[in-house]
Amino acid sequence: MTDTLNDGAITILGDLLLDQYITGDVTRISPEAPVPVLLSSHQRSTPGGAANVAVNVAALGHPVHLVGVVGTDQAAGTLRQALSVWQEIRLDGLVDDASWTTITKTRVLSGRQQIVRLDNEKLVPFSRATEEALIASTLKALETSRILICSDYAKGVLSDRVLHAIMGAARSRNIPVLVDPKRADLSAYRGASLLTPNRQELGKALAASGIAHPAGRPWTLTDDEEVEQACAAIAPLTGGDILLTRSEKGMTLWQQKAAPLHCRAHPSEVYDVSGAGDTVIATIACALASGRSLASAVTMATTAAAIAVSKLGTAFVTRDELHQKLLEEIADSGACLPLPDACAIVENWKRHGASVVLTNGCFDLLHPGHVSLIQFAASQGDKLIVALNTDASIRRLKGPRRPLQTEQARATVIRALRHVDLVVLFDEDTPLDIISALKPHVLVKGADYREDEVVGGDVVREHGGRVCLAPLLDGHSTSRIVQTMDDSHPAKDTQQ
Repeated sequence: MTDTLNDGAITILGDLLLDQYITGDVTRISPEAPVPVLLSSHQRSTPGGAANVAVNVAALGHPVHLVGVVGTDQAAGTLRQALSVWQEIRLDGLVDDASWTTITKTRVLSGRQQIVRLDNEKLVPFSRATEEALIASTLKALETSRILICSDYAKGVLSDRVLHAIMGAARSRNIPVLVDPKRADLSAYRGASLLTPNRQELGKALAASGIAHPAGRPWTLTDDEEVEQACAAIAPLTGGDILLTRSEKGMTLWQQKAAPLHCRAHPSEVYDVSGAGDTVIATIACALASGRSLASAVTMATTAAAIAVSKLGTAFVTRDELHQKLLEEIADSGACLPLPDACAIVENWKRHGASVVLTNGCFDLLHPGHVSLIQFAASQGDKLIVALNTDASIRRLKGPRRPLQTEQARATVIRALRHVDLVVLFDEDTPLDIISALKPHVLVKGADYREDEVVGGDVVREHGGRVCLAPLLDGHSTSRIVQTMDDSHPAKDTQQ
């Protein structure tokens, strides 16, 4: 499901932070003041801000061009060292500025409880030379990238000048731009393909733009209908789509040319939202770079966010973690279902990034040849559908003596095979209608066919899929079994 999440480089431009964690135990209160005394036991440093987005992208297997500003201080060295362990991240786009202080956020924790956070930042406007260096680094990175992420933490990297230059460059190259915004005036990001504000950020944007609630009351951005209204009202400022992250309520994707999609949050025992937005935008970028639809990308990002918030502090999600969680979410596939129900299940699989395979046949008296075909088909993707001829369909194709087992019996046997995720019956002579409705990514038939003879192959290829021919297991067929049975038990001669 996540096997293809490594098909294109991603450029990340934004504010670089260094997150530090001091952990220990609190067993007493200071005699000097009514504050806890922490016995420090461990310290660690991790990339934060746009650097954390880069780590999340790298953890999902994509090459990363990271562009941002660091000072010439010790924190910059620590940040570079923390990033250097990721071979997927290129650091030649980092701009050194002696007048800049590398921003550091230090969190002091006792167990999982944060006691205090210490921020070290001295924000000064960047010089024209630094802005030019940022633009040049971004333009160079875009030459080999499929997606541009703008990670805005309101520290100054994404200035008006920089935004204008890189938006124009991305647009001229047809490169989608994803923005995690911090400005209240979202028109600064005009030209972006997707903005990912949270509720607070969207609320500020609505206020700054003077957009009133249709009912004349304050915006709360809690129920789905109001969220859709707010996104529709704010979207013209950028011209792109809006993904509103709604914390424990999940996410809402509002699109210019499609119906809104509400993805509910997954329950989590731990709920630390530090860096969760970084995970979301990184996952979406990886999915889009790999050719997934935006709806599928958002579904995958919802799952990735659930993993991220279950971890303490700024965290990343690996491809293996995401793959396993996505599989868990679509484990309950159903058995033998009518086509409309099957379509709904398959659509959910696709939104989760699953590669869907379909094979078809009568499967009357299951034999090793059938099992070999099904095993091969299952190896071509994540989810396998078996389209099964009905009894009436088989009689038309093979005569009145077939099938030997009813369609329900055959469906029960096929569904019991561990490689099969869904069985769908079809009453027509061919599975063309089922293939056209389900649009599998892969269509599998036995090698006794030529690829151009496979029914529905043109439909699958038209949607970017492929046709595979499974090797045959010689000497096995239902017809041969029936003939052997007839030879072993010849009909009695009624003339004797």
